[in-house]
Amino acid sequence: MKKVALHNLGCKVNAYETEAMQEMLEKEGYEIVPFKEGADIYIINTCTVTNIADRKSRQMLHRARKMNPDAIVVAAGCYVQAQENEHHELDSCIDIVIGNNKKQDLIQILDEYESKCKTEKVIDINHTNEYENLNLSRTGEHTRAYIKVQDGCNQFCSYCIIPFARGRVRSRSLEGVVQEVTTLSGNGYKEVVLTGIHLSSYGVDFEEQEARKKTDLLTLILAVHEIPGIERIRLGSLEPRIITEEFAKTIAGLPKMCPHFHLSLQSGCDATLKRMNRRYTTGEYYEKCELLRKYFDHPALTTDVIVGFPGETEEEFEESKAFVDKVNFYETHIFKYSKREGTRAAVMENQVPEQIKAERSAQLIELGAKKQEAYEKEMVGKDVEILVEEPAQINGKEVQVGHTKEYIKVALESDENLQNQIV
Repeated sequence: MKKVALHNLGCKVNAYETEAMQEMLEKEGYEIVPFKEGADIYIINTCTVTNIADRKSRQMLHRARKMNPDAIVVAAGCYVQAQENEHHELDSCIDIVIGNNKKQDLIQILDEYESKCKTEKVIDINHTNEYENLNLSRTGEHTRAYIKVQDGCNQFCSYCIIPFARGRVRSRSLEGVVQEVTTLSGNGYKEVVLTGIHLSSYGVDFEEQEARKKTDLLTLILAVHEIPGIERIRLGSLEPRIITEEFAKTIAGLPKMCPHFHLSLQSGCDATLKRMNRRYTTGEYYEKCELLRKYFDHPALTTDVIVGFPGETEEEFEESKAFVDKVNFYETHIFKYSKREGTRAAVMENQVPEQIKAERSAQLIELGAKKQEAYEKEMVGKDVEILVEEPAQINGKEVQVGHTKEYIKVALESDENLQNQIV
């Protein structure tokens, strides 16, 4: 049977889809091999979030072709979807194109290729209500499983191409999520991370269906919480507006809920947020952080911040930096604004020079490191539970490494194998 090598680029949703494709291939008898010379089929699950991501996707496709000129090279996902939407001619090194919502047909597409020279499966992603049926019974990690529960986005932030590559919001059925998590629990997984392209929108597309009228992210969390064997629940990136008094109070009453929340910020300046088409103010964002701190004891709040967005003045950057300082995040992921063709931000006036972006990025990275150190110091001396993930060696000592519910990495001195145990 043919040897297949897979490579993933991009987000956790992409990673989930790549693992689901791998599982489909294994069930059909394909041999999964490392991404190097010798494979008969190379599958690259691509990313298109920035121009740099596009370039990396092209590079990996060319690398696959060089590793075996006779192999079948499959380009899947966001890059090829966006290229189709933008009417760009795709690279000649690609044999098979699989857009989003078509990865579920991978086996059929490979079979069809035997009788055809080139195959393209790219639908009009902006006009579909279908949620792609992909499933996992295990993942590359041995203790934690990422579960895709939602696809698409309706937000249209001015810097983001993803709504055009992923389409509108499409939510997975509650029953489908519960079934997959139950299977994973039966296979020994104790922690699940609910993730999606715009997780906070889970269920909004159900509203016209009377039977599912009240199905939203909170409903989903409550259902997953009831599954035996699952001991921890984490959430992927959230929009601040989903944090209401009811939401925070309800999840705080769930013993399995991890007090670790990633609230997407992007800028701490209201004028910049408006240009970004982010639909909240810094005042509203701060209120949401305080709500979580009201109901959770010392929760780990993490975020993303873009520096050098078009038109960001020195005063706006200082305002953003002061807000990040005020919130006291556990982790702050800093991104220099990267132009993406096809977005409104790419053609905005007053593009910020790269050198200034780099200087601003360095300042926020330094601030973020101080905040992270301060948060971790506050945990010293406390009794915490860790889910042990793997053995390691630190300074010659045998240790077990895992994470607390706040997602702080901890080493436990032990030469005993405690993998997948909560200690």
